[in-house]
Amino acid sequence: MTDVTLEKIERVEKPMPGVPGGVESRLDYLPVQHSALKNAEIIPMSLRSVHFVMPGGVDDPTVPSGGNAYDRRVSLDLAGFGWQVHQHAVPGEWPRPSAAARAELARTLRDLPDGTIVLLDGLVACGVPEIVVPETERLSLAVLVHLPLGDETGLDPAAAAELDAKERAVLRAVPAVVATSDWAVRRLVSHHGLAPDRVHVAAPGADIAPLAPGTDGVSRLLCVAAVTPRKGQHRLIEALATVTELPWSCVCVGGLTHDPQYVASLRVLIKKYGLQDRLHLAGPQAGAELDASYHAADLMVLTSYAETYGMAVTEALARGIPVLATDVGGLPEAVGRAPDGGVPGILVPPEDPAALAAELRGWFGEADVRRRLKAAARGRRAALGGWAATARSLAGVLGRLPSEPRRVA
Repeated sequence: MTDVTLEKIERVEKPMPGVPGGVESRLDYLPVQHSALKNAEIIPMSLRSVHFVMPGGVDDPTVPSGGNAYDRRVSLDLAGFGWQVHQHAVPGEWPRPSAAARAELARTLRDLPDGTIVLLDGLVACGVPEIVVPETERLSLAVLVHLPLGDETGLDPAAAAELDAKERAVLRAVPAVVATSDWAVRRLVSHHGLAPDRVHVAAPGADIAPLAPGTDGVSRLLCVAAVTPRKGQHRLIEALATVTELPWSCVCVGGLTHDPQYVASLRVLIKKYGLQDRLHLAGPQAGAELDASYHAADLMVLTSYAETYGMAVTEALARGIPVLATDVGGLPEAVGRAPDGGVPGILVPPEDPAALAAELRGWFGEADVRRRLKAAARGRRAALGGWAATARSLAGVLGRLPSEPRRVA
């Protein structure tokens, strides 16, 4: 875990035309990131400005997502590395916005002065190249990709291909792309033909939390994910239906409004298998309520079809909770290893409820397996990177953006 000690901070303001508020804020001293920047001195640095364009629902507690949590957190932590963040939350059904949403995004970008440094959430940017690409002539743009648009589960093939082409046009036009895992960097470079030196990783951090005592050490399963086809909760239900002889209970925490039809189909499955008293769709949770769900969990389960990283995995590991997940995308990176090489989770092939059920039987039936996984989870917990490392990586990308875009130059 990265410990942050706040040293003396002084802010000095001076008139600055073109800067929102009319002043330039100068941060004379930065916090010292002790574990990441050992023996670091207090670093004098002027506070630079970045405008962060993100989805309008980024602060909506009813539709939580890893992408929204990431955007909110780095917006706060970038100040520690010399960047003042100006947020622009643009409402709309991204990545397929209405005419009104498109006009609002176009206005937001158009109103920024030439040479402004802009970070765009890929959900907003990658579906509208006709708006974003022309702005690369005068703005210094970077795009943060949480999930490639065409990788969303359940898309019609024609719609996926259209989104794929639009995303490719945007990512090839901007000078920098940020992804959330090494796997995602490789995916974007190979899939879109991007220059590797323009694609950077800024993996999500994790806040170390108290160790979760669990319920009885084995039986309480927790799934934290929006209830959508990409998260694959139906596979979890199908696997659990084959191990009803085991004394499990399962809580699925996540938004229920993204895909009401999928949620309805899950409720039908739960009733079909008679699991109403054992599997609960709890809806979205945050703060103390979410902490309580982690506190009671013995095993985290995640059955996604696609993930660029998997923040719920590291949130579980930050509490010493082992993980059972599908072997897709960046999930193996999120699971990682403890410093002694121990693996704090079990990865199963996607689309294989039988393999998931077999591992659940092993979890319940083999005390040595549980002890090994829990020990590795606690070791991984101590080694997790904090959000300061995420912000530092992102700040480095922003600092290397061209100071003068093409038309300005």
